[in-house]
Amino acid sequence: MKSVLEIRTYDPAWVDEFEHERTRLWAVLGALALRIEHNGSTSVPGLAAKSVIDIQISVQQMHPLDRYVQLLARAGYVHVPHDDDAFAPFFHRPEAWPHTHHVHVVAAGGDEERKTLAFRDYLREHPQVAREYESLKKSLAQCYSAAECSTRQAYAEAKGEFIVRVTNQALAEGYPRNL
Repeated sequence: MKSVLEIRTYDPAWVDEFEHERTRLWAVLGALALRIEHNGSTSVPGLAAKSVIDIQISVQQMHPLDRYVQLLARAGYVHVPHDDDAFAPFFHRPEAWPHTHHVHVVAAGGDEERKTLAFRDYLREHPQVAREYESLKKSLAQCYSAAECSTRQAYAEAKGEFIVRVTNQALAEGYPRNL
C-alpha cells in the first residue's frame, strides 16, 4: 500500500515553530540573511498543509553558494543540488524524510522573492482562494506517495498551474505589499 502525502489541519503551532527556526537561522547566517520569511502553506492561517515549515531566506548575493551550504549544514540542513540553484537553492532538514523544514535561498528584491511572498500574502488575504488551494492539495495528495522524493516533487509540480495563476494575479494586484 502506498503511503500518501498527509495534509493536516492548520496548526497554530507552525507559527511558533517558524519563529524558533528563524532565530536559529539568524544565529547561523548573521548579516548574510537580509530577510527570513515564513512561506508556504504553513504560513497561511487556517490552511491545511503538509507539516513542513517552509522558509525563504533573502540574501544580497546568491553566489558563491558554498557559503550557504556550509552555514546551513551547521543548522542541520542538507542542500539538494538542482537546476534551480541559480535562483533558489533548496535545503531541508532532517536529511531523511519526513522533513520538518524546507529552506529556499533567494536574491533580495528578485523575482523569486517577490513571487513567493506575493502568493503567500494573496492567500492570506483571500480565504476563498486559500480554500481552493487546500482542496487541490488534498485531492492531489491522494495520488502521490510520501515515500519517494520523485513523487513528492511530482505533487509539487501538479500544483504548479494553480500557483502560477494565483501568483500572476497577486503580482498584477500589487502583491507583495511590504517589500
